[in-house]
Parts: sequence; C-alpha cells; structure tokens
Amino acid sequence: MPNDFITRHLRDKPDAIAPDGSEVRLLAANQRGSMAQFSLPTSRISVAICHRTVEELWYFTSGSGKLWRKLDTAEETIDLHPGVSISIPVGTHFQFRCDGPEPLQAIGVTMPPWPGMNEAIVVAGIWKSTV
Repeated sequence: MPNDFITRHLRDKPDAIAPDGSEVRLLAANQRGSMAQFSLPTSRISVAICHRTVEELWYFTSGSGKLWRKLDTAEETIDLHPGVSISIPVGTHFQFRCDGPEPLQAIGVTMPPWPGMNEAIVVAGIWKSTV
C-alpha cells in the first residue's frame, strides 16, 4: 500500500481544544490540508478569532446556532444547521455559537494544514464568549 494513504477514525474524546474554544477531533491530513471535526457544546459561544495564514471550509453535521464573520467591509451573521457549508478566508474574523439542544458539530478542512496554536489571533466578536 502506498505510504501516502491516510486513514483516521473519529475519536470519542477530543484530541485538542481549538483557540476558539471548540473541541477538536483530528481526521485525515496531508501536506496540502488537514481535516477535523469541531464541536461546540450546547449554550456555548466561541472565542472570536482570525487566522494568520490558513483558510478553512466547514460543513455542519449536527446542532444549530449562528456564525458571525467579517473580512474588510464584508460582514454577516448566518444561521447554522446540518447541511450548511461555509468558507473562512485568511484574515476573516469569526465567532460561532450553539443555540440548540445538541452540540454544534462541523467537519472542517484547513489549507494548508493547521500549523499550531499561534495561527489564531483573538479578536473582538459580537457575543461574549462562554468557553
């Protein structure tokens, strides 16, 4: 089997806590990107952050809530629920919250792969963080 095939199974326990306060369960990664599941418990609000060098794509798989994002003069707050997919371009300020009775969960792809905790910068958000 080639050395570049990667298989990883979703773990029951988080591998890490993201700079925004969400639980992270690592999935497959290679030289060009990394994938993880992010989970925010019920009634929680993330820390508002922006990324220095990476962009992300998220696909929400369970829960409900809201996401705020701002880049330059563009700003919006959107509803989150299973089936919603979003982009987070480099430098976007963003924050999200779980408003439903179950955790808000998303699969996220980071390009290039997540370089470490210094990637995130805490910024002013629109809600008070509870994580």
